[in-house]
Amino acid sequence: MASRLRRTLLAALVTAAVSVPVSAAARPAAVPAPAPAALARLSAAELPALGDRFAANRGNIREAARMADGHGDRARAARLRAMADPARHFLTFDGRDGGRTAEVFGDLARAERIAVLVPGSDTNLDTYGRFREGAVALHDEMGGRTAVVAWLGYATPGTISSDVLTEGRADGAATQLRSFIRELGTAKPGAQVSLLCHSYGSVVCGRAAPSLDVADIVLYGSPGAGADSAADLHTPATVWAGRGADDWVAEVPHVRLDILGTTVGHGTDPVSPAFGARTFAAGDGGHSDYLKPGSVPLKNLARIALGRATEVTHA
Repeated sequence: MASRLRRTLLAALVTAAVSVPVSAAARPAAVPAPAPAALARLSAAELPALGDRFAANRGNIREAARMADGHGDRARAARLRAMADPARHFLTFDGRDGGRTAEVFGDLARAERIAVLVPGSDTNLDTYGRFREGAVALHDEMGGRTAVVAWLGYATPGTISSDVLTEGRADGAATQLRSFIRELGTAKPGAQVSLLCHSYGSVVCGRAAPSLDVADIVLYGSPGAGADSAADLHTPATVWAGRGADDWVAEVPHVRLDILGTTVGHGTDPVSPAFGARTFAAGDGGHSDYLKPGSVPLKNLARIALGRATEVTHA
């Protein structure tokens, strides 16, 4: 009975996702932008002189703003001009297809601990501000010789879309994430890197996990990581999971089913005992509240990224 109910709920979710118009979700990708600046792979030799990389990406952002203006999207252009502020530091930027960026907070050259944030659905250049706010809050909480990288390295699915129910977007994103983490590891071989994966971002991290040289993989607000257990991620990293008491993702059926030849759903609930992750207290907030300044989950995420596991509080 429980199995049939789960299948019914998931089938209904698929039907709803496919039938809802996706014109709004497609809009961010429709705005033209230039090809990204051609940059060498990040290296240890470049770290003391990242200014040239930041300047090259700044120029690319400004050109993307001009193209958005020409396209008639004044709101996108204004957001891009704000991103081109000299005080902001982008390791990568590609304004096409909704946007790909990696913005760094803190002094990457001197950082001993690095947190890489991987976002979930509906994150793109038009919604980037909320993702950035979380990165700023996390870096403020971590302090000291740390850096936070807000990695928007893939075309995220819409929250209400068929893509969010499958691993299709995650497969390509995992390749990009593996490449970025390897590059970061080559540039900063002595730093401890933690991967903080929100919502659909945890599906991306799950797909990339076996090849990632990181200290921690943290799944929060997660619909699943595409695995039956933490052990099935095949990673030496410590796997953590947390979910806020008011997070709607708890209602998503945590199953993986073959429906019409497509695997739908993302597997075992990461906060369940069956999954086997180390759980942390995530407070009473909702799906978008994990990185709110002063919140319980923000403090615990910072403790994990700082390597202070014994100070992490538990639900």
